[in-house]
Amino acid sequence: MKPFLLGDIGGTNARFALAEGGSIGPIERRHTADTPDFLSTVERALSSHGGPGAIAGAAFAVAGPVENGRCALTNSPWVVDRDALRHRLGLRTVIMMNDFAAVARSLPALGGRDLVQAGGGEAVSGTPAVVFGPGTGLGVAALIKHASEEIVIASEGGHATFASADERQEAVVRLLRARHGHVSIERVLSGGGLVALHDTIATIDGKTVPARDAAAITSAAREGSCEVCRAALEMFCAILGSVAGNLALTFGAQGGVYIAGGIVPRFADRLGETRFRQQFEAKGRFQSYLAPIPCWVITHSDAALVGLARMIGSGPS
Repeated sequence: MKPFLLGDIGGTNARFALAEGGSIGPIERRHTADTPDFLSTVERALSSHGGPGAIAGAAFAVAGPVENGRCALTNSPWVVDRDALRHRLGLRTVIMMNDFAAVARSLPALGGRDLVQAGGGEAVSGTPAVVFGPGTGLGVAALIKHASEEIVIASEGGHATFASADERQEAVVRLLRARHGHVSIERVLSGGGLVALHDTIATIDGKTVPARDAAAITSAAREGSCEVCRAALEMFCAILGSVAGNLALTFGAQGGVYIAGGIVPRFADRLGETRFRQQFEAKGRFQSYLAPIPCWVITHSDAALVGLARMIGSGPS
């Protein structure tokens, strides 16, 4: 039996692997900026595996809304089109889904080594779980178990309006609103969002700081070498907790809240030292409802591929 090509297509990176015989093979990573379009990247990924004729089909998790088999990535100029893939590669079976929907499908397959718990107790069996996470953008999805069926709800929750939780956050929002008009959650809870927090906090506090990307801000905050970076990361974690609590209430996610993406796993061991959990539970009369709900950081770097493999019946690696 021929393998399936799996692809996790994000705004910055694209990951490809073959799924065969219940396992996921070696993962190949490419930067989306290195090639002009998605189809060319897929052909390059297949070139070392015998070309399109060597696979039975393909399944892709894409960072954006999928409508009628097509997705224009939210944070990349790439367009992923199912019909174009079928025609160009000569494939009958091409599956496409939102990337966080794929991560949601991976949750039952993730074990202890793939997760770091950030407070709460035990998940309630049979209840909804929600997964979200900041990376290049902010993805949100939920997993609901109904009898023997797993139902995934994909969303664009990252583009909902951000609600500040205190006056310090409101001061940041005012500056961002003047610049962007609408301030979505993604504007403050993503790689670019961490940079925006850093820059606006510096402006509010009258500090002169060098330009930094999200990785540099995180590193300087953890090292304690920059007060603005520390303040930005602390606000980022507080917002992360507040949004996580909102999602838990919205979906009734007593099955747990999972945090994915490329940013939080870098400091998963330190999340408990921040205001994350305090803000997760700070929901007035519903604090007691949220207190037992567990949160986990997903440290498995390729959970979306695991979810795709489960969907096509190949099983996780």
